[in-house]
Amino acid sequence: MYKILLTIAFVGFHLSYAQQASLTVERIMRDPKWIGSSPERVHWDINGTLYFTWNPEAEEAASLYRVTAADRTPRKINPRKEQGIIDQYTYDKTRRRAVFERHGDIYLYELKTGQEVRLTNTVLRESNPQFSSDGKHIIFQQGDNLFQLGLEQYDWVQLSNFTRNGRTRGEPSENLSPQNQWLQDDQLELFNVLTQRNRKDSIRRARQQEIDVRGLKQLEIGDDILSMQQLSPNRRYITYRLTQRAEGNKNTIVPNYVTESGYTEDIPARTKVGSALPVSRTFVYDRQRDTVYRVDTKTIPGIRDLPDFWDDYPTRKRELQEENKDRQVTIGQVNWNEAGTAACVVVTAADNKDRWIMRLNPENGSLHLIDRQRDEAWIAGPGIGGSWGGGNIGWIDEETIYFQSEASGYSHLYTANVHTGQRQQLTHGNWEVSNLQLSADKSHFFFTGNAKHPGITHFYSIPVKGGTATQLTSMDGGNEVTLSPDEKWLAIRYSYSNKPWELYLQENKPGANAEKITASLTDEFNAYAWREPEVISFKNRFGDDVYARLYQPDKPKRGRPAVIFVHGAGYLQNVHYWWSQYYREYMFHNLLVDLGYTVLDIDYTGSAGYGRDHRTGIYRHMGGKDLSDHVDGANLLAEKYGVNPENIGIYGGSYGGFITLMAMFNEPEVFAAGAALRSVTDWAHYNHGYTSNILNEPTTDPIAYKRSSPIYFAEGLTGHLLMCHGMVDVNVHFQDIVRLSQRLIELGKDNWELAVYPVEDHGFLEPSSWTDEYKRILKLFEERLNN
Repeated sequence: MYKILLTIAFVGFHLSYAQQASLTVERIMRDPKWIGSSPERVHWDINGTLYFTWNPEAEEAASLYRVTAADRTPRKINPRKEQGIIDQYTYDKTRRRAVFERHGDIYLYELKTGQEVRLTNTVLRESNPQFSSDGKHIIFQQGDNLFQLGLEQYDWVQLSNFTRNGRTRGEPSENLSPQNQWLQDDQLELFNVLTQRNRKDSIRRARQQEIDVRGLKQLEIGDDILSMQQLSPNRRYITYRLTQRAEGNKNTIVPNYVTESGYTEDIPARTKVGSALPVSRTFVYDRQRDTVYRVDTKTIPGIRDLPDFWDDYPTRKRELQEENKDRQVTIGQVNWNEAGTAACVVVTAADNKDRWIMRLNPENGSLHLIDRQRDEAWIAGPGIGGSWGGGNIGWIDEETIYFQSEASGYSHLYTANVHTGQRQQLTHGNWEVSNLQLSADKSHFFFTGNAKHPGITHFYSIPVKGGTATQLTSMDGGNEVTLSPDEKWLAIRYSYSNKPWELYLQENKPGANAEKITASLTDEFNAYAWREPEVISFKNRFGDDVYARLYQPDKPKRGRPAVIFVHGAGYLQNVHYWWSQYYREYMFHNLLVDLGYTVLDIDYTGSAGYGRDHRTGIYRHMGGKDLSDHVDGANLLAEKYGVNPENIGIYGGSYGGFITLMAMFNEPEVFAAGAALRSVTDWAHYNHGYTSNILNEPTTDPIAYKRSSPIYFAEGLTGHLLMCHGMVDVNVHFQDIVRLSQRLIELGKDNWELAVYPVEDHGFLEPSSWTDEYKRILKLFEERLNN
C-alpha cells in the first residue's frame, strides 16, 4: 500500500510540474517578478565597493546590495546608509583626492585616509565641482555663476557675474504696487512654507553680498537660457552658451480619462516634427582682458552646403542657393586639455547632415577644423551622437584628442592632432565600438565591441598608439561591463539568449575567470525549457546581409503557419545572443512555437549593430527597405523552412506597429493578418528629434512623409488587422490611431478592430493590459493563419 501511495504521489508531482511548465498568455504576462529580478544600476563607489539594485525576494521594490573583491556574497544595504555612498566624483591629477557633491554641498575626500571634509554649507545648491589645474582650488557652480574655493585658506572668489535684464537671478524685482504688496504680505502671512522660503532667500542674498563682486563684468543673458558655464583650467576664460527659446510652437495635449478626480485631465505633451527649434550661441569671457566675444561659426567649412534631398525640389533649391545663408548649428561642451592651452568643441548642424570637431582659439573665438563627418542621411551611430549630443571625445595629451566616427562605414575609434589635423584610426573592421573610455593613466582605451559577431559583445582594451585589441571578457553573449575605479576589476552584467541578466565579477585580465555573484531566476521560470533561437542571416533583394532569430516547432501546426515579429524603435538590435529587452515577446514566441508556429524576428534595415549603411538605409523612406526585408524574410520562410505562404502573420509595437501597418496596407498578398501595437500612423505627427533625422521636415520634404506614413496607404488593407493603443500614450499619441481609424471607416474597411487601453502609456505597466493585448493577438493568429 505504501508503494502504491508513493507511486501516486510521484506521478502527481510530475503531472503538476508538467502543468506548471506549460505556457499561457496569462502566465507570461503576469508581474515580471515571477521570472526573477536581474541586478541593475551596477556602479562602484570611490573605495572599490560594487553596488547594484536587486530584488531576489520579490518585494514591492528593489533594494541596494553590495559586494567587494574580498566578500562576494551580496549584502543588502540599509537605506539610511545609501546617502554616504560616493559614486560620482572627480579626481585631482594625483588621484589621491576627489571632490563630489552631496545634497547640494561640496565635499573633499582623501582616498588614503578616507577622510571626508565638507567644503560648503549653504541654502543654495553647489554643483559640478572640479579641481583647478594646480590642485589648489575647487571650481564649482552656484546658481548661474562660477566660484573658486581655495583649499588652503578656504576663501571664496566669485568668477562670473551673469545677470538677467540687469539683475542677478534671485534678486528682488522692482517695487510692488500697494495692491500687489498687500497680496504678497497676505500670502506670507497665510502660508508658512512661503515665509520659510522668503527667509532663506534673504539669507542667501545676505551671504551673496558678502562675496565681493565689485569689478566683475556683468554678463547679460536677457531672457535666454544659460548653460554650459565652464572655467578653463588656467582660469583665464569662461565659456558659456545662450539659447533663445523657440517661439510660435504649439504643444500637443493627451487627454487622461481615468483619473482620481473623476474629470478628464489634460497631460501637456511634446511638439510635432517641424516645429521651430531653439537657437544657441556660444561665448567666451576673457577674464584677463575683461571682454566677451561670440564664438565665430561663419568660417566652418561647408556651413552653407545644402543637403542632396533638395534636388527633388529644384525651385526651392535655387532660392536657397541664391540666399546662400549659413546653416543653423549648435556648439557643444568646450573640452579643454589639462593645461588649458587648447580647447576643442563638437559642432552639429540643425539639419543633421554634418558634425565638425573644431579647435577653439579662446583668444578671439575662432574655430579651426580638426575633423568633419558629413552624411547625406543623418549623423549618428555609437559614440558619435549627432543631433543627440557630442558623442565620445576627450584628450590623450596636450595636443591629441580621441573621438569616434563612421568614416569607414562603422563606428570606430580615432585620434587626431588638434593643430595639424593628422588622424589615426585605431580600430578597424565591419563591427562597431561602443561605451568607450580612456584609462586613468591614458595609456590605453577600454571599449565594448561586437567584433566576434554582430550579436555578441565583448569588452576590450587597446593601446592609445594603436595595435591589436585585447579581448578581456570570455563568455559569448551580452557583456555589460563597469570598470572599478582602480581598473583592476570588471563588474559584468551578462546574459544569453535564453538566460536573463546576472552579475559577475572578474579580474581585469584576459582569460580570467568570471565569478557569478547573483542567482536571480525563480524555480517557476526555470521549470520551462526556454528555447535558444537560431541566429541566421539571409540576403535581401538588394544583396545586403540581414540577420534574424528563427524559432522552429518540433511539430508544425496544421496549415504550417508563421509569425514575423518586428522590433520597435527602428534603430535597435534584437537579433543577438543576449537576453532580449523584448522578454515578454520572447516568451510569447516560445508559446507560439509550442502551438506549432514558426517565428522569425528580423533586424531589418535601420537596426543598430550593423554599421552606417544598415542604419541609414531607411532615409527618406520608412516602410521601404525595412518593409521589403520582412517580405524577403517571409519568402525565406516559405522557400527554405516549409511555411505555408498563405498563413504568414506579422506583429510589433511602436516602430514595429508602424511596419505592421505598412505591411498590411502595401503587401496584402504576403501577410494574411497583422497586429499593430502603439503604432505611428503618420510621421508628420511624431516628434522632431527622431523624425527629422530620417525624413527631414514635412514642409521641406513632403515626398518623404507621404511615402513613409501608413495613413496614405490604408486603402490597400485586405487582410485582418488588429490595432492596440494606450489612451495616455505621450510618445505615440492616441490621436495617431484615432486618425487612422477614421480613415479606415471612410474607406469602408470592415476587417479591422481597435482595442484601447485607457490607463496605459506607450510602454504598458499593468499585467491585465498586457494579458488582454496578447490574448487578442493570439486569437487573431489562431483564427486567421490556419487555412
